[in-house]
Parts: sequence; C-alpha cells; structure tokens
Amino acid sequence: MSHPQDEPAPEGVPEGATAGPATRAVALRRRLEQAAHEYYVLDRPTLPDAEYDRLFRELQALERDHPELRDADSPTRKVGAAVGEGHLAKHTHLVPMASLDNAFDETEIAEWEQRLVKLIGDGVAAHGYCCELKIDGAAVSLTYRDGTLVTAATRGNGTVGEDVTANARTIADIPRHLEGDGWPPVIEIRGEVYMTFDGFERMNAERARAGEEVFANPRNSAAGALRQKDPRETAKKPLRYFGYAFAVPGTAALPFRTQWELLETLAGWGIPVAPHRRACATLADVHAWARELETTLRPTLPFAIDGGVVKVNQLTLQAELGVVGGRVPRWAIARKFAPDIAETTLLDVEVQVGRTGALTPRAVLAPVEVGGATINFATLHNFELVAEKDLRIGDTVQVKRAGEVIPQILGPVPGRRTGGERIVSTPTHCPACGTAAVRDEEEVASYCPNVACPGRRLEALAHFTSRDAMDIRGLSYQRLEQLIAAGLVQDAGDLYALTADRVASLERFAEKSADALIAAIDASKAQPLTRLLNAIGIRHVGAESAKLLARSFGTMDALAAASVEELEALHGIGRTMAEAVHGWFRDPVAQALLAKFRAAGLRMDEPRAAAADGAFKGLKVVLTGTLPTLSRQQASEAIENAGGKVTSSVSKATDFVVAGEEAGSKLEKAQQLGIPVIDEAELKARLGL
Repeated sequence: MSHPQDEPAPEGVPEGATAGPATRAVALRRRLEQAAHEYYVLDRPTLPDAEYDRLFRELQALERDHPELRDADSPTRKVGAAVGEGHLAKHTHLVPMASLDNAFDETEIAEWEQRLVKLIGDGVAAHGYCCELKIDGAAVSLTYRDGTLVTAATRGNGTVGEDVTANARTIADIPRHLEGDGWPPVIEIRGEVYMTFDGFERMNAERARAGEEVFANPRNSAAGALRQKDPRETAKKPLRYFGYAFAVPGTAALPFRTQWELLETLAGWGIPVAPHRRACATLADVHAWARELETTLRPTLPFAIDGGVVKVNQLTLQAELGVVGGRVPRWAIARKFAPDIAETTLLDVEVQVGRTGALTPRAVLAPVEVGGATINFATLHNFELVAEKDLRIGDTVQVKRAGEVIPQILGPVPGRRTGGERIVSTPTHCPACGTAAVRDEEEVASYCPNVACPGRRLEALAHFTSRDAMDIRGLSYQRLEQLIAAGLVQDAGDLYALTADRVASLERFAEKSADALIAAIDASKAQPLTRLLNAIGIRHVGAESAKLLARSFGTMDALAAASVEELEALHGIGRTMAEAVHGWFRDPVAQALLAKFRAAGLRMDEPRAAAADGAFKGLKVVLTGTLPTLSRQQASEAIENAGGKVTSSVSKATDFVVAGEEAGSKLEKAQQLGIPVIDEAELKARLGL
C-alpha cells in the first residue's frame, strides 16, 4: 500500500506539491468557498462561524508551512464572496472593503502588537488603541456626495458588491443627509446592518402566525432583508445600522486624526455608532476591555456580536501599516470570542411546574458550548411561543445565552429537517399531581390550580427563601428537598417551626450549619411586607407589584381586607392581578399559611409606605447610565419613596429619564420621543436630597 504522501497530487494541486497536505488544502478551499457563497451570497450558511474559523486557520497554517500550496484564489486571500447573478446591480467600491485577521486569546493579540512594533517601532503602543464591538451583521458601505446618500452597497468580494440603495433608504438609522458639517465631498461610510434579538423574534413570530418560513438567525435575516427585490418588504424588517469606518478617494482632507475621533465624528454626522467602545492606552487595557466585554457586557447586549475589534488609534499609523495583499489591514485585528449563538438538537421538551402553578416548557438539548459555557437546557417561556416558533422535537435549533446565564432558543433551522421531527403538544394535566390544567382567556400560560401540588412546593420554597424575597441563606434546592423528604417542611410556614436539633439530625448538617440556618430563618422574620408579599407566591404578583401593594396598603391586614375594586384602582394593578390577590387571601390554604406566619412573629407591615403627596407621585421614571454618587438601587428607592415608579424601558408613557455617564439606547430613544432628560443633580434637587 502506498503512503498518502506518495500518491499523485489531485486535480487543482500545484505541481510539485505533496499529496497529503495538498489534498487537505484543496478540500479546505472547496469547503470554505462553499461556506462563503452560502454566507455572503445566499444568506443561508450551513457552517457555524466557529467551525469556519477553525477550518480557515487550518488552511492558513497549511499554506504557511507548505509555500508551494499557496494560491492567489485561496479563501485566505479573498474578502467575502463573488457577487451572484441576480436582481441587484453590481457596485464597485471607491476603495476596496478589507477583512480582518482573527485573534482568539490574549497571547495572539500580544503577538499582533509585536508584529506591528517590528514594522514601525514603539510608536504603535505610544499612541494606543481604539476598541470596538464586532457586530454580527451584514457589512454595508454608504456613499455620500456633498452630504447626501447616493449609494449603499454590500461587501461582495471586497471590490464589487451589490447596490442596495433603495432598500437601505428604508432603514431609519441610515440618514438620507449627513448632519452637521465638515464631511468630505465624497465619502464611503462602512458599517453593519443588523437586527436586535427582540426585533428578530417579533418578526419570526409574525411570520409563523402567517404560515411563512421563519428565519434561522438575526444575521441571516438582516442580510436577506437587505437584498429584497421590493424595498417595501425591506421596510417591514426591523433593520438597524452601526457605522465604524470610512474611505475617501484620493487624498481628501479629513476632520479627524484618530479612530476614536472618527467614531465621534460619525456620531455627530447622524451615523449611529455602537456602544461600549473604549480608547485604550496599553495592551493591558485592551485585554481588560475584552474580558469585560466577553464576560459582563456581551450577555446584556440586545444584538449579536462575535467579538471585539482592536485598531491602532492613530490614522497616520494605520496608513503607514497598510493592508496585506489587498485583504487584511495590519493595523486592526478581530478579538474573537466563543460563539454566543450555536446550533444543536432539541432532544425533548419537559413540562415544569412553577411556584404559582404555571406549566412551562423547558428545552432539553444535546450539549453545546455557547458563550464559553456548556448548555444542556434552554427556556421556552410558554407553549404558545413554542407553536409560534414552530419548534419540533428533533429539530436543529439555534441557541443563544440571554442575560448573563439563561440560554434561549432563537428558532429552528427548517432546512435541516428530515421529516422525523415531532410536534410539541400543550399539556392538558399537571405532570406532578394530575390535576386538569387551567388557562384563563387573557393568559398565555396554562397552570395547575392545586395549591397543594407537590410540583409547586419545591419551587415555591426556593423562591420564598431567595435573595429578592425573604433572603434566607443556606437553603439550596438540595437542602430544601432534604427537609421536604424528612417531613419537616411542607410549606413556607413550616420553616419557622424548625429547630437546630431537628435540622442537625439530618445528613450533611453539622451543628454549626444547623445553628446558622436557624439564625438566618429567625432574621428573616424582620423582613418588610414588600419582601413577604413577593415571597408568598400570589399569581401575577412579582417584586415590583409587591412593592406597590405593600407601600399602598401598609399592612397585611389592610391588603387582605381590600376589595377587587380597591386593588384595581391602584395605578399598575390590572383586573387580573386584583382578582388573583383578592382570591388568594380567601383561599383556606393561604389563610392557614398566614396563621403560621403570625404565630411565628413575622413582620406584617411596610415601614416605607409611599408618600401620599410625594414629589414624583404617579410619575414613571427610567434610569440609564452610571450616576455620580447614587447607585441604581439608591436612586430607585428615592424615586419610589417619593411616589414614583421606576421602569426599565423608555416609551411614550415615560415622564422623564435620569441619565448618567455612558447612557446608551434609552437616552437616544428619550431624545427621539422628546421625553425630558435630567441628571443626578436635578434628581436630587427635585427629591430635596
């Protein structure tokens, strides 16, 4: 048998190349070229980004170690993909649109800086870096002549793209005319068209209701919407735009000297610029920014990123460093992160019983790494959403980490279906106790009406003891299950009958830990009515509505005596919640629980009742950014004590916004809606602080 290296080179392999590495290089090029065509031209990629990056780096290494394999047509020397034949006209960019090399850790970023120092000396580090988000969208170049938008084009192969001007003009973020002054006579502004996660999900829900095929992910949706034949169809899509670069023909004078000033200038011209950018003086600052972005900021972003971009800040140094092979600028590099969107298989949908009896679906997934964590489960919220997304057991699905840790499913990948997938059914009975499920006409979720349902017990106790409720430290799920199994606790009232001796008799409880638990339970008796109402699990009542009820009625007895009409009269309490609260106090099981609380000496009043004539009575306030002296919690409590309500999002119903440093999209929306914006000093003045 011949050794692979002794075999003749396959078709397409340069003469003199060995067959083993050559065969692999040919296979890699074909797969990467196919992936680029699917990604840039068809907007229907089948190769995950992380796998593309891995194969690309493998091909780079092969071409570096075997110079005879280098090919001018290799994907490693191209940008994007050739423009396909279609309904859109071709457009040649004034200056070619480059791509970026990738770095996957701090060592590779440091090696990049060392390469720059070798080329032009220590001046690189002396002038610092500009760090920006790497938006996961569709690259678009906007050409302005005398401040007026004349052309918008996709990246294409970097030199020639597709003319999408009519479609781009439907995107509200893209100005028809630049604001301010100082722009060159002709300038191309480069950026990304993208979709927010909320916009993507709303669009897919509407498509599902209309019986149309849902999109796989926000990036593909944005790219596809941008290439519609009819601009009216593009206008229906929730497209957004961020600018991050420029190009001018010839040697036109520019009104900025650094990348940071460029971004500030773009914002002044009315071009939206991505948040969380940072000017970094040293490479250590760059590393700190990247760590903060990946671990803290990224999970909170309302849109997809796949990393950050580090650029030499000084534009003269950028020009001196230049572009390698017309494809990659030496002066910039992408700091890639683990993908925060990944594909996996939906193995099953479990039914969970919540603390208020809500029956909620949970996705069981084939393990997949998302954002640096292995994900096995994902939230599905309710069965109506499962139907809207057309999720089926056996589907290939796209998963994203939402918030800091909670994974969610963006949607299925219909093109991967085999026909063996199964429809997910809405439960008719509680899986824990067998009681027939109930669903109110005005509600999405079904629920188990059995207050004594064992499926509700553990979740109810876990919520009761949680930090935002009664804050009883030392009671994990495992220990609560242990107390339930031992017959010591059936409801939250039983916690207050526990003794250190009884707890210490259980496995894994030492005398010291038992004493600490009893002390924590005793300390919780002093929690105010706000926390107790949140803890006991009245349907529809969460932390904010519990605060409103406690501060409005002052005592548990006054709240228990309130009529539905009196409850509904409170601003923020609707009929459904009013009926749930009124009904809870008349349930014999609830009355028995309250009796246990009273016997144990729990506090039943609210010391911080809202001021009847407070300065902010009836006002809705939004906080954004970092305030100079007040924490978010301190500012919120001060506003609520003055009769106001702090809300999380800006709308026409918002009365005013309090803005601090690094205020983002909430400030922009308030300005767009004409809502008053004040700073901390004005807030304190109004509160008399």
